Amino acid sequence: MQRRSDPSVAEAYDECQAFTRRRATNFYIAFSALPKDKRQAIYAAYAYAGTVDDAVDDAGTQDERTAALSQAHDLLHAAYSGGEAEPGWLTAGLADAIQRYDIPRDHFEELVRGMEHDLTYTRYESWADLEQYCYRAASVIGLICICIFGYDRSQAELAISSAVAMGKALQITNIMRDVKEDAERGRIYIAQEDLALHGVTEDEILGSDYNDRFRRLMADYAQRAYAFYREGDQLIPLLDGPRSRACCNGLQGVYRMILDAIVARDYDVYSQRISPSKVGRVVRMLELWLMGAMPNVARVG
Repeated sequence: MQRRSDPSVAEAYDECQAFTRRRATNFYIAFSALPKDKRQAIYAAYAYAGTVDDAVDDAGTQDERTAALSQAHDLLHAAYSGGEAEPGWLTAGLADAIQRYDIPRDHFEELVRGMEHDLTYTRYESWADLEQYCYRAASVIGLICICIFGYDRSQAELAISSAVAMGKALQITNIMRDVKEDAERGRIYIAQEDLALHGVTEDEILGSDYNDRFRRLMADYAQRAYAFYREGDQLIPLLDGPRSRACCNGLQGVYRMILDAIVARDYDVYSQRISPSKVGRVVRMLELWLMGAMPNVARVG
């Protein structure tokens, strides 16, 4: 397997960084707090996750999306086995990150399983079903991240459970923000049992019907997200070094900022996409970096 000293691996990391910068400003800014080696590995992991996600959302027909996910499986196999004689940039970057930080393959496999689920399922019957999706779509990324960040192994159980919770918090925030965009794709990520509980119909979601029942539904999801954020806060002091803590705190804090903005707008996610200004995000990120970098912080959101 190629090592970071190989120029092609360095070029691969540059491509991973460029991919992250193009696709996810919040992640890109948060990751910039990390030391170079960790930052490059995070970019590679994110580039793979983003590529898999794009395969589901943007590849075209069902057959084309299935083929794209099959290629994602092949890429993952190559990254773990060194099977490609001349690996592409994503394989080369991911393979190096995996080897340096001993990232379990199952984390990436769970991510792909979650995206495969998106190929055939556009509804989630129960909250338990949706929570499993959130685990596969986001919590496993948190588990990959803490492999790279490093954490207090004497408190591994707490670190892992907190990373899982933080991932769920971020994914629920995404679900709430993107109700309209997902509905335009024919997808509803709010559990059917919760729609029924609040008397909200699928047609109302698909038609962007903003009413009192929808607001109560979203308030319910906001409370679940905040509970996961509070649980996820326990991760920050367990991470290795101030820069890892700053990165993680910055990322979760910006997403919590999005959730706060949704609540402040009384859950109106239909009239416009809720996204804090770039200046506001950068200022808040700097504050969060400083807060997260301090050791033994009980709550850093």
